Amino acid sequence: MNKVLATVAIAGLAGLGLAAPAFAHHSGSMFDPTKTVTVEGTVKEFQYTNPHSWLEIVVVGADGKPAEWGFESEGPSTLLRAGIKAKSFMPGEKVTVQFHPMKDGRSAGSLMSATKADGTVLSPRGGRPQISDAAAAPKG
Repeated sequence: MNKVLATVAIAGLAGLGLAAPAFAHHSGSMFDPTKTVTVEGTVKEFQYTNPHSWLEIVVVGADGKPAEWGFESEGPSTLLRAGIKAKSFMPGEKVTVQFHPMKDGRSAGSLMSATKADGTVLSPRGGRPQISDAAAAPKG
């Protein structure tokens, strides 16, 4: 009986040891959730990947120089439930991004929402895309 109990205890501790990196990986401690920042730019790339997707855009700064920004988001299964597909952001598209910035000031953050030029708002945590009246109007 003691051997069985010891085996179960060791297996449980091993399982906890393996789970710790997963908890650390999914930490959002690098972002400042008390701040929401907005930038406008052009989509460079949308990486629709696990465990996190990335929206990369080019933003022209006040000095006129382009700078790359990266926005971390959820994995594809969560994004799909929110109506965001692999081709939702295409290179060259203009977007306005709202995000929680990095605490260390790098040009990156946690994606809260992205508004496309046609007014469609895509939010990884906010359910289905919201389409503006102008975007929904028939083209004629």
